[in-house]
Amino acid sequence: MPEFAYTARNLQGSRVEGVVSANSERDALAQLTGQSLFPVSVTPAKQSGGLIKGRRPSGQLLATTYAQMAGLLSSGVPLLRAVAVLRDQTSHATLKEVLADIHSRLEEGTSLADAFGRHPRIFGEMAVNMVRAGGEGGFLEDALERVAQFTEQQEDLKGRTLGALAYPIFLGVVGSTVVAALLIFFVPKFATLFDNLRAQGQLPAVTDWLLWFSEFTRAWGWIVALVAVLVGAWLRAQLRTEEGRLIADRLRLRVPLLGSVFQNLAVARFCRVLGTMLKNGVPILKSLEISREAAGNRVLSMAIQRASENISAGQSLAGPLAGSGYFPRTVVEMIAVAEESNSLDRVLVDIADGLEKRTFRRLDLIVRLLEPLMLLVLAIVVLVVVIALLIPVIKMSATV
Repeated sequence: MPEFAYTARNLQGSRVEGVVSANSERDALAQLTGQSLFPVSVTPAKQSGGLIKGRRPSGQLLATTYAQMAGLLSSGVPLLRAVAVLRDQTSHATLKEVLADIHSRLEEGTSLADAFGRHPRIFGEMAVNMVRAGGEGGFLEDALERVAQFTEQQEDLKGRTLGALAYPIFLGVVGSTVVAALLIFFVPKFATLFDNLRAQGQLPAVTDWLLWFSEFTRAWGWIVALVAVLVGAWLRAQLRTEEGRLIADRLRLRVPLLGSVFQNLAVARFCRVLGTMLKNGVPILKSLEISREAAGNRVLSMAIQRASENISAGQSLAGPLAGSGYFPRTVVEMIAVAEESNSLDRVLVDIADGLEKRTFRRLDLIVRLLEPLMLLVLAIVVLVVVIALLIPVIKMSATV
């Protein structure tokens, strides 16, 4: 729950300062009035816990922490003691500091969800809301266990994606480095050797072009690299704006071959988050608000937001999702049937599992095709360089 710093006057006219937890500034004012305080100013408090610096713990470490906390609570260990045990046993400096802050907040009577909420860089909004629902519904251990499972699945998804793309990226970097080294250090050594052939007009066009490109790279390569860095910095700045992110997400969905992969993975993330939160008793409108951000694509997020508006008006979820055009027809049909049978939470998780399996099969196929293609391109480039240098040498040998 958000906190608000206030300055007020009591009945004796003395100045009083403090912090109050409330859903909104209006609620904070109402609380102060109920305490016979006359507010002078009420502003959102800077959450010191959220300003803890340091290396963020990995998703796998957070998943382990959630699971261990759930195990301790299931064994009958009180929450305060469970947090203290986790704080003392962790070797991660930032997580130790965060757990220490959570422990002190729990001692003051703050709920676990509110204590988590003070560290948005560590605990996502989904985890906070699931823990809140578990605490209010009396199933905190189950909620923590499900958060652990979800976090571990997301880390596995991220790891598989990076693992699939690691080798093609490695090939691209190595290939670019090899070609750059050839152009900058190897090819120029032949320039003076071919001066006579150039003067006689017998230098092959491919060799002439290669020598020109090598000279251009040596003379102007650093400027091209600098321009590329500046363009990259500009694009990065644009991606920090809402409009830039929206354009990038829209283009990502239209990339040949990979567009459907990005789309299906975003839909799978949305379905998994929504299904997990509904299973933990979080209201559907709140679940939609969180899960649309978890999708990681603003185009899909806007479509989900429109679906939320329809649900608040009493309509179904499947209709507006189908109308957006970004959700596969099979997914929409399964959601429609699940809404009718009141099994949306279970079906959404099943949809996420199926989408991820199919998408990774397709991603594996694309990567398998990409690897020999990149090797072929690299071999062709090196072959062109070698041929361009060998043809004049052969001509000179024949002349001699």
